Amino acid sequence: MKIKLINDLRGIFFPDSCVCCGDTLLSSENQICTDCVLGLPFTDFSPVKENPVEKIFWGKVQIEAATALLSFSKKGSVQRILHSIKYKDNKELGVYMGRQLGTALAESHRFDDVDCLVPVPLHPKKLKKRGYNQSEMIARGIAQKFDKPIVANVLIRTEFTQTQTKKSRFSRWENVSEKFALAETDTFAGKHILLVDDVITTGATLESCARAVLQAQDAKVSVAGLAFAGH
Repeated sequence: MKIKLINDLRGIFFPDSCVCCGDTLLSSENQICTDCVLGLPFTDFSPVKENPVEKIFWGKVQIEAATALLSFSKKGSVQRILHSIKYKDNKELGVYMGRQLGTALAESHRFDDVDCLVPVPLHPKKLKKRGYNQSEMIARGIAQKFDKPIVANVLIRTEFTQTQTKKSRFSRWENVSEKFALAETDTFAGKHILLVDDVITTGATLESCARAVLQAQDAKVSVAGLAFAGH
């Protein structure tokens, strides 16, 4: 009762606002208002074979299955969600959106034989600066709805890379090519790994991660992103 009273008073004097539209949230809403949730551009890719996310890896690296929860567009609601998770210390939103992705993965049954979730790692310098890995927050949410363990210390980023945001397709690939490695290979041997990222554009980062994971004997790789910005 006391905690509820404190939260109610906090809501009166410091009302939470929707990360998408800025409107004040109702007490029953979390991070995103109901209208904005209903308006989110869900891809519905998870149950679909040969969907657009999977196609970007064709001829590049062996991927068992791939999906993304939302379609990304500049200045849209998904961009605001990603910005809040990545740059505004909104770890809670990352977990919340991860739960939505986890539900989609579980309901699709295309990812049922995945053994563990592996968030795309940050370089230690960037992790220290940001304080957390946004992809790991998403993975934590996924794990709450899609009951798989998270393994966050085997796939490592070996070189510090600049932001991908304004790079060309080739420059994105060049920027992350061979920048990932396995700290050891035994953990992933014979396992099906689900790589988790915040946004998938050209797939260059995930391609590089997948190549590293596939160094483990008989390993398999699938991919899940919160958003897809490919065309």
